[in-house]
Amino acid sequence: MDYRQAARRLGEQDHILIVTHRLPDGDTIGCGAGLCRMLRSIGKTAWLLANGDTSGVFTPYMAGLTAPAGFAPSYLVAVDIADPSLFPREMAPYAARGVDLSFDHHASHTGFGRENCVDTARAACGELIYDVCRTLGTVTADVAQPLYVAVATDTGCFQYGNTTPETHRVAAALMETGIDFKALNKRHFRTKSLRRLKLESRLVDGMDCRDGGRTAVAAISLAMLAETGATQEDLEDISAFIGQAEGVQVSVTLREMQPGEWKISVRTANGLSANRACALLGGGGHPAAAGCTVMGTEEQAKEAILGAIAEVRAHG
Repeated sequence: MDYRQAARRLGEQDHILIVTHRLPDGDTIGCGAGLCRMLRSIGKTAWLLANGDTSGVFTPYMAGLTAPAGFAPSYLVAVDIADPSLFPREMAPYAARGVDLSFDHHASHTGFGRENCVDTARAACGELIYDVCRTLGTVTADVAQPLYVAVATDTGCFQYGNTTPETHRVAAALMETGIDFKALNKRHFRTKSLRRLKLESRLVDGMDCRDGGRTAVAAISLAMLAETGATQEDLEDISAFIGQAEGVQVSVTLREMQPGEWKISVRTANGLSANRACALLGGGGHPAAAGCTVMGTEEQAKEAILGAIAEVRAHG
C-alpha cells in the first residue's frame, strides 16, 4: 500500500504498539517516536515497544513513549525493519502474533507484515513516516524532532548518495515547525567522545587496504572495545568511518557482537551493490549500504564478505 492508504489504515486502529529494529539507529527510533507522537496527537493510544539495545544518544527520543507492563496491543506496526530476524528480543512475546503493518525503505524487505508500506526510493524511512504523519494530521515540532533525526542520521546529515531533492524538502518542512535542528546536528554529527576517537585511531591502524586502496576493511573486536572503553553509543554510524579515507570506494566494517559472531557493514561509492554482496551471506539493505552477520573467526568473516564482494564484481 502507499502512504495514504497506510495512514487511513492507522486511522482505523487503536491500542497500537510500534516496533523498532535491534541495534536501533536514528531512522528506526526517529520513525517510531515521531509516529507514536503523531498517533497520540489524534487521540490514539500508542506506545513504542521497549528496545534494550538502544544507545544513550537515542534514548531521549523514547522518553515517555515506551509501553508499560501489561499493555495489550490491538495492532502492531514495524518501522524501518526489513526482516523479522531484525526484531529486538522484546518482540518475542508477540512473534507468533506477527506485525499488522510494516513501514520500510529497504529493497531487501521480505513483506512480513500482513500489510506493507515499502518505498525503496526514500533515502530514509523517516521520509515515508513524515508523509504518513502529515496525512494523519498536523506535524508539530514535537513530532518533527524525531523525524528530523531519522532523516538526517540515515543520510549522514545529507552527505550520503541516497540523499535526494525530496529528502531536502522533507527536512525543510520539518525545520519549519520550529525544531532546534542546530542542536540536533551538533549532537549527532559534530560531537565525539574521547573513547570514539581512540576507537577510530585503532581502526585506522588496523585497516586492511585491498585493490590498490579502493577497498578497505576494518574490524572492531570485543577486545578493542574493552581496551578503549567504547560503548554502544560510541559506535553510532561507525561503519561510515573508514569509507572517509581518500580513494576508498568499498568499505567493510566488521564488529564482533559476541565470540565468533561478526556483524558486517558494507558501504560502496562506485556502483557495486552492497545489498547483493550481503544477500549472498544472508543479509540485505540498500545498493550502497547493507549488512549481514557471519559466524567464525575475524579472518573467516573478512574473507567471507570479500569473497561475496568479488562474486558480485565478477557478475557485473
